[in-house]
Amino acid sequence: MTDNVSLISGVASRYAAALLDLSEEQGSVADVEKALTAFEKLLQDSDDLSRLVTSPVLTADAQLKALTAVLDKAGIGGLAANFLKLAAQNRRLFAVPSMIAAFRADLARRRGELSADVVSASELSDAHVAALKEALNAATGKSVTITAKVDPSLIGGLVVKVGSRMIDTSLKTKLNSLKFAMKEVG
Repeated sequence: MTDNVSLISGVASRYAAALLDLSEEQGSVADVEKALTAFEKLLQDSDDLSRLVTSPVLTADAQLKALTAVLDKAGIGGLAANFLKLAAQNRRLFAVPSMIAAFRADLARRRGELSADVVSASELSDAHVAALKEALNAATGKSVTITAKVDPSLIGGLVVKVGSRMIDTSLKTKLNSLKFAMKEVG
């Protein structure tokens, strides 16, 4: 399993680096970033598209035709669309989510930004995101870009990951720690 993860990670980082270099050469980094974000949203919202991307049963031609139709309908074109189609032709469509994440990480690194993954029990308001971003900017001394996700199982609190550091203030973790401590006592 670990070998698969590292294999996908290696493929994703090579594709992402090539896309970023090419988009910088063409002066279309912002357009590519916007298009990849739109495609990622489509992936999250559509189970059918997720199956298309991850299915090993479909041929490269079938994936390419379906992907082309989706991209046309969504209005995603240019370099990002060509990149996604290339991934489909090369049977690498399954790695596209990792490629998008690697693209964002490389782009943030080149901009001198840090990326923070924030998981909360419920949707964060714009005011909470702004306050969190300000606190992280002050703590790290760099500009921090926040990617927020919701996990209701946390019950309350936040899990914030910036680089290799993780801060877990979730109620779920505190309850689990209390449960473990009580088992040790009695």
